[in-house]
Amino acid sequence: MSSKDLSPADSRRWLALGVVATAQLMIVLDLAVVFVALPQMQTDLSISLADRQWVVSGYAIAFGGLLLLGGRLVDYLGQKRMFLAALVGFAVASALGGLADNGVQLFAARALQGAFAAVVAPAVLSLISVTFTEQADRARAFAVYGMVSGSGAAVGLLLGGVLTQYASWRWCLLVNVPIVLVTVVLAVATLRPDPPAVKGRRYDLAGALTATLGLVCLANGLTLAEANGWISVVTLGSLAAGVLLLGVFVLVEARSRQPLLPLRIVSEPHRALLYLAAVLANGAQLSMFLFLTFYFQNTRGYGAVQTGLAFLPFALAIITTAQFSAPAVVRFGPLPVMSVGALTGAAGLFTLTRLGVDSPYPTAVLIPLVLIGVGVAMSLFPLNNVVLLGIDPKDAGVASAVVSTTQQMGASMVTALLNTLFAGSVAGYLLTRPSEGAAATMHGYRVVFGWESALYLAAFVLILLAQRRVRRAVPDQVRAAA
Repeated sequence: MSSKDLSPADSRRWLALGVVATAQLMIVLDLAVVFVALPQMQTDLSISLADRQWVVSGYAIAFGGLLLLGGRLVDYLGQKRMFLAALVGFAVASALGGLADNGVQLFAARALQGAFAAVVAPAVLSLISVTFTEQADRARAFAVYGMVSGSGAAVGLLLGGVLTQYASWRWCLLVNVPIVLVTVVLAVATLRPDPPAVKGRRYDLAGALTATLGLVCLANGLTLAEANGWISVVTLGSLAAGVLLLGVFVLVEARSRQPLLPLRIVSEPHRALLYLAAVLANGAQLSMFLFLTFYFQNTRGYGAVQTGLAFLPFALAIITTAQFSAPAVVRFGPLPVMSVGALTGAAGLFTLTRLGVDSPYPTAVLIPLVLIGVGVAMSLFPLNNVVLLGIDPKDAGVASAVVSTTQQMGASMVTALLNTLFAGSVAGYLLTRPSEGAAATMHGYRVVFGWESALYLAAFVLILLAQRRVRRAVPDQVRAAA
């Protein structure tokens, strides 16, 4: 369709999509942009080796833990209204982080960024959901959303490398300020006004507190296991506290008149299966960035920019695949496309298990990255389309927030778990061959890439199960997804 064929209303819709997609790209890449900048941050602010992980964890945990509350704020106070307010808050938090004088200030700013991102993310998905209601346009819109979400980590690594090497790590955060200013101006002009805010609503603070603390305890327990072991008191205590708090959260939501997460959203089997698939698939593909970054910089000696460029094929594969996935979703349905994508992603991750110290980049890294990029585009991009079908418009924000929660917390917990497996694999290898340090490290990489492949394969099985459930007993609108 050419620009001449678009009515003014259509042109405004697609421009609005560009605005919200820009905001989505910013909050996604902000999780990854600091990876290659961590050494410089640590040196400049005298951050200890043990504490530097909070630069990443502070953002991810606040983001994932507060998404449900953010989704409800969007539902009650208005999508455009909260989108603009959260963007301004994100810019302020980014400036505070870029100007931080010590590690504590930086960690607090990163957590504040994550808190505002927890409002931006469900607002973006809700705006897309209510703006594009026809199946073909909806598929294209979610393909664009998926493209920027899926490529955000790779773009963040490249941008972080360039800014760190040629400017300063501080610009990894400060760059958000001008981006937000432009985005806010365009959003005011293109997004439709909100209806009046819902009055007399409560915000289920008990649910927000138990959900956030429960997720934090689980992530912390998985992190503690690396240093203290799985059967240590602190590890088991943190994991038990997480499970207990999440159990209390379910009880609170079941009894609340205005729950943070209406259990009807996750009670439909096909939606619950797809949320779980998202946890596994996102955890697998995002943890891949962390371990490949270690491989590039510590094993191969790549610099910051070179590391970012090494991930470029992944981003290009996502962008290219996204152009073809939308028509495939319309023709075959989202779930068949997702199942093929999950198998492709699993194959790409399994190929990385053959990586060696001197493996040639074109065959050992580039090809797997392309396969993983294709798999991510096909398996995860249509997910939002499926889980939001059949949702009451008043629940669109919180349903979107659950999608993003599975992505963020899945990534945090899977990465923490695989870090523990990596350390254990390396230590076990060195017990029998203490002089083979490089070989032990490569053994650890191969173990985690194998586990990532298995997680993606498990996501494939869950998608197939969801497809069977959809065909059996769900509304016609949703059955078309199968």
